[in-house]
Parts: sequence; structure tokens; C-alpha cells
Amino acid sequence: MSTEEDQVVEFLDGLARSSGAWLSGDGPDADIVVSSRIRLARNIAGFPFISRADDDVRLRLVETLRTAVTSAAPERNLQFVNVAMLEEIDSQLLMERQLISRELADTDGPRGVLIGPGEHVSVMINEEDHLRIQVLQSGFALQECWEIADALDTGIEASATYAFDEELGYLTACPTNVGTGIRVSVMVHLPGLRMTREIQKVNQAAQKINLAVRGLYGEGSQALGDFFQISNQMTLGCSEQELIENMTEVIPQIIGYERRVRELLVRENRQSLDDKIARARAILTGARSISSDETMHLLSNLRMGINLGIVDDISIGDVNALFVHTQPSHLQRLHGGPLKTAERNAARASYLRSCLGSV
Repeated sequence: MSTEEDQVVEFLDGLARSSGAWLSGDGPDADIVVSSRIRLARNIAGFPFISRADDDVRLRLVETLRTAVTSAAPERNLQFVNVAMLEEIDSQLLMERQLISRELADTDGPRGVLIGPGEHVSVMINEEDHLRIQVLQSGFALQECWEIADALDTGIEASATYAFDEELGYLTACPTNVGTGIRVSVMVHLPGLRMTREIQKVNQAAQKINLAVRGLYGEGSQALGDFFQISNQMTLGCSEQELIENMTEVIPQIIGYERRVRELLVRENRQSLDDKIARARAILTGARSISSDETMHLLSNLRMGINLGIVDDISIGDVNALFVHTQPSHLQRLHGGPLKTAERNAARASYLRSCLGSV
């Protein structure tokens, strides 16, 4: 095995045993907003879109963009991972970690990702577009994400000419990304709104102002553990700053709504709420077999208990990490190989007991 392959194996081992900085729970409004993300879609002039590119073209793009991205931010010490060479467990691990998309994990052909320390930055090559620049931060920190993404984008453009039209803006494979190519999103935890069946009002209000409300892993995914991703749907006709400001105005309203509902639950249903959180903790620390869906639901209750002061001996960061580390590919990576469903459920329960049982 080459030195580069050794580095990737060591890198993936480290991911499975650590937690990204965006999961730390120490960002602004982190009781509700788990993370903020800015993603930029870019294509390189003179190359066909990925849907029309053969493997030779895709390989040239990987080589060209790997060099361009690394040169743009040498201080970030980005680790390149050849996704095409990964086992399914490892590509799914990167997806569970929010470092690559489902499409990049599941597609074929030459493709890769560059990942920075702390997992703040990941740059996908040959996803739907040639380049997807992503910046993640803990809590409600969109402006900080934008400043990092913008600087990296400018640095890459210094050595790679983007496909750009004076009238339309950045040209992308999907029409909804044409213009700025930006996706502004926040991951929010809304158990109170779900428990009171008020979550539908958030969906309806978001749709009226062209925001999308999706599940934990974005488009097409379910809202596991009461986590929702809220993002802009269109990029054409608005500047990057306008889209960020729109989200900056909307998200505080959702944060306030969730906090008011939680306060109401404490005031009017404290005994029931205490029981729900205690039961969640008892199952998480005592179960011998537990599914991923049930784990997400129970951890959601435990996370709300921490934020309400009902649980005071576990940190938000620890629970955030458990949401990721109990996903199937993380468990299998830690185990050292594939596990059947029943084996994963048993391994998940054992891992939860080891992390929470001694608290």
C-alpha cells in the first residue's frame, strides 16, 4: 500500500474515533442550531458537465482541481480522499459525517474530496458539478462560513477558470443553482415543535419564502431525531449576501418559536417531559439492541433535556457526536468490518452504554 493510501486509512480511522468541530455544540444558538453550512457549486470552463463527461475527462478534472484547491489554501492542510477507491463502508462514513453527499458516495467514476482539519472545510470533485465547496461551523454562524468559503473560492479561481455567464452568473448542472451557485443552510433541532405538532407551520412558512425544509442528510432524506436542514431553493437573481441575510432573518424566528414551545412544555407538562427524558436515558444506557432510528429519537429527547437543564451531567457536544458515531458505517468502521443488521443493533447498544453508562 502506498504512502498516500496509508494516510487515507489513518485519516478514516481518525474520523471514526473523533468528532468534527461543527458538532462541538459551542457555536451561537447551539441549543437549536447544530450547524451552519455554505456550499458553492462551480464548474470549470472548457469541460462538459459531469453528466456528459467520460472517465478520462473526470480523471483530468480530479487531477486539475486537486492541485487548484490545494494551492488555493496550503495553510489548511487539506487531506485528499480518492472516493472512487473507497469501500462502501468508508464512502458512507464520509456521507454520515456530512463531508460528502449521497450522490458522490453512490456514483461511479473518478471523483474525490479534500477535507480540512476539524472538518470545517470539504471540497467535493465530480459530484453533480465539477466542484462543490462546503464550509461547516458549529451553531448559527453563516457569515463566518461565507467568509471562509468566499476566500477559498477566490483562491481556486486564481488557477482554474470557472464557467460563468455575464447575465446568468455561474453555470451549473442544475438550473436551481445557476447564478451565485450558493446553498445557504442550517441544521436545526426542533423536538418541541415536533412534539406539539407545530412543525408543519415551519414547513409552510419556509415554502412561502422559497426555503426548503429537508431531513438530516438533505434532499430526499427523513427528519431523523427531529433534525431538519433549512436552505434556500433558488440562487438566480439574488446576491450571496442577500441570500445569507434572508436566512439570517428567518432562522432567529424559528429559534424563538422552538424555545417558546419548550418553555411551554416545561411549564405545563413538566412531569411528562421529565419522564420522557428519563426513559430515553434509561433505554440508551441499558439496551442490549437498538436500531439507528430509535437511537436518533431517544438522543433527540436527551439533547432537549440537556438544553432545558433537566440533564446536567452530559454535554451537547457529546450527544451531537453520538448522533453521528451510532450511524451504521461509523459502527462498522470501529468494528473493523461489515456487520449484519442485528449485529449493528447490538454494537450500537454496546457503544451507547460505553459512552453514557459511566456518566
